[in-house]
Amino acid sequence: LLGLTRWPAYACLPLMVPLPPNAVVTGRSLTRDICCLRLQPKRRTNNGMGALSWEVMNHAVRCQPVDSSKAVGLQAGDELSDAFTGLDACTGLMTVAGFGSLLSERSARTTFPDLQNFRPGRLKGYRRVFAHTADIFFVRGIARPETREISSLSCEPCQGSELIVSLFEVPYNADSVTAFIAREHEFRFLAVQPFDLSGQYATQRLAVLCAANTDEHYKQKRCPPDEWARRWGVHGIDRVWCNDVLPCRVYLRHCVLAAQGFCPEAYESFLDNTYLSDRTTTVREYLLKNPDILEELPPPELIGRYSG
Repeated sequence: LLGLTRWPAYACLPLMVPLPPNAVVTGRSLTRDICCLRLQPKRRTNNGMGALSWEVMNHAVRCQPVDSSKAVGLQAGDELSDAFTGLDACTGLMTVAGFGSLLSERSARTTFPDLQNFRPGRLKGYRRVFAHTADIFFVRGIARPETREISSLSCEPCQGSELIVSLFEVPYNADSVTAFIAREHEFRFLAVQPFDLSGQYATQRLAVLCAANTDEHYKQKRCPPDEWARRWGVHGIDRVWCNDVLPCRVYLRHCVLAAQGFCPEAYESFLDNTYLSDRTTTVREYLLKNPDILEELPPPELIGRYSG
C-alpha cells in the first residue's frame, strides 16, 4: 500500500499475505480465495505518500477463486509434491502436458477417459529423450533386452529447446493424482508453463510434466527396495535411468504416429527435438538408419493400443 494517495472503499487483498486481526473472512480456503474487505484509512502522511495503515470494517464483502499455484508459491520448473499441490486453480481440474503417446487424443483418452479440451501447445526450455526403461514394456512383451531396445520417453530441461506438446485438463482429486503417480511411477513430476502455438499463455494454471529422473532420486523419493524388487527386479532390471538404451521399437512407432496424426508442428518437433539416450542422435536421424521400425506392427493384441 505504499505510494497511494487514494484508495477505494473496497480493496482486494490476496489471502497469501497476513490480514489484519479483526478481518472476517468468508468463502473457501485461505490459499484459494481473494477476499474483498471494506477498509478505511487510519493514518496518512502529510504529503499523502508513504506508509499507510488501514482499519477493517469487520466484514468481508465477497470472495472469488484465484490461481492456487500462485497461492502456494508454485513456480514453473518446481518439482511437485506427491499431492500435486497447486495445479488445480480451484477448478477441480489440472492440466497435463503430453509429449509422447499422449500426442494422440485416442491414446490419451485410453488413459484419461474424462479429459477435456485436448489441444496443441508449446513448452519452452525442454527436450524429449529416450533415456529410461519402463516396466510396462516387459509386462506387455514388447521390450527387447537383448538389443537394449527397452527405453521409454521423458522430458528434461534444455536451454534454447522447444517442444510441441498436447495440453488437456483432467479431474484433480486425490484418487486421480494417486493413479497418475502409480502409472508414471519412475518420473519426476515438474510444474511447467505451457504456451499455445502462437506463443501466448495457454492457461493460467501450470501443467504437470513427466520429467527425467535418476535412480538415486527415484529410490529415495518413491521406490524403496521392496517396491524396486516388485516393479523392476522381477524383470532383471538393475537400472531404470541410463544412457546406454535404445527406444522400444513398438513404442517409438506409436509416438511417431501419434505426433503425425496430431498436427504438422508436433510431427516435426517430435522428429527433431527428441533424442536418444546419447543426447546427440535425433529421432529423425535414427529412423533414417532404421526405417523398418515404422513398418513393424505391434503384437496383434496391442495393435489398438500402440498404433498412434
